Amino acid sequence: MEIAELKAFIAVAELGSFSQAALQLHLTQPAVSKRINQLENTLGCQLFDRIGRQVALTEAGRDLLPRANRILLEMDDMRRSLSNLTGEVSGTLKIGTSHHIGLHRLPPILKRFTQRYPQVFLDIQFIDSELAFDLVTQGKLELGIVTLPPDPHSHVRTRAIWQDQLVFMVGLEHPLAGETLKDLEQLTNYPAILPSMTTFTRRIVESLFQQKKLHIDVPISTNYLETIKMMTSIGFGWTVLPKTMLDETVTPFNVKGIKLERTLGVVYHEKHSLSNAARAILDLITQAEQSSEGQSNYR
Repeated sequence: MEIAELKAFIAVAELGSFSQAALQLHLTQPAVSKRINQLENTLGCQLFDRIGRQVALTEAGRDLLPRANRILLEMDDMRRSLSNLTGEVSGTLKIGTSHHIGLHRLPPILKRFTQRYPQVFLDIQFIDSELAFDLVTQGKLELGIVTLPPDPHSHVRTRAIWQDQLVFMVGLEHPLAGETLKDLEQLTNYPAILPSMTTFTRRIVESLFQQKKLHIDVPISTNYLETIKMMTSIGFGWTVLPKTMLDETVTPFNVKGIKLERTLGVVYHEKHSLSNAARAILDLITQAEQSSEGQSNYR
C-alpha cells in the first residue's frame, strides 16, 4: 500500500469527485483513477461506487477512510519529529487564519518569519476561525491563528495571544449614533448585522441576549467583517466589531454595564508534534505580543 494511493483515496472520498481530487493533488484524472485501482487491487475490495458522474464510498471505503487519515497523520507526525532532531527550521508549515487576523495582526510577524527562515514554505489558508479550528482537530493544519472558542476542546491546545476589544457600532446617521443605552432590550428595536451563528464571535454576542431572554433581529449575516462594517456604515443596522475597525465611516455607541471582548490566539493538536517551523512562528507571535504589551505599559 502506497502513501500516494491513500492520499488519492482520501481526496476522492472527501471531494466526491475524481476530477476535483486530480486538481487538488495536481495530477491528471487518469493518474488518480490508476492510484485508486491499485489500492483496490491491493486490498481486494471496491472502495467507490461509480454511477455516471456520481462517486460514493462503499462500506469498505467508509471503513478505510478514518484509518487512512490516521495513517497519514502518523506519517506527518513522524516526519516532523525526525526533522526536529536536526534542529533545522525548514519544510512546509500549514497554517489557517481568519481574514481579520491575517490583515490586522500577522503581517509584521509573517514578514519577520520569512526573512529569518527563508527555507520554510508557508502554506496559509485564509478561512473562518471555526473552519481553521476544525482542520486543526482533523490534523490537516498544524496551526490555527484564530478567534479562540468559548469552550475548550479535548484534543486541542490553545494559547491566548491577543485580547480583542469589541464595540457596538452604527453608521453616522443611525438613531443610535453616539448614544448610551440603559440596557440591551433597547437594541432589540433595531436590526443587527452580525456573523453567522457558526462563528465564535456571534456566540459571544448571542450569549449576552440569551441571558436576558432577548431575541436579536439579524436580517443580514456574513462572516466577512469588512462587509459587515460597510453595510453598517450605510445604515442597515447595528453591529459588534473589533475596536480596531473603527474609522470615519462608523461610530461607536455604548450599552450600560456591557463590555465585550474576544480572545485571539493559536490552536494546535495536543497529540501531534509541532515542527521546528511551527515552534519558531509561535515564538515570534509571543515576542510580538510581549513587545506590544511593554510599549502599552510604558505609555
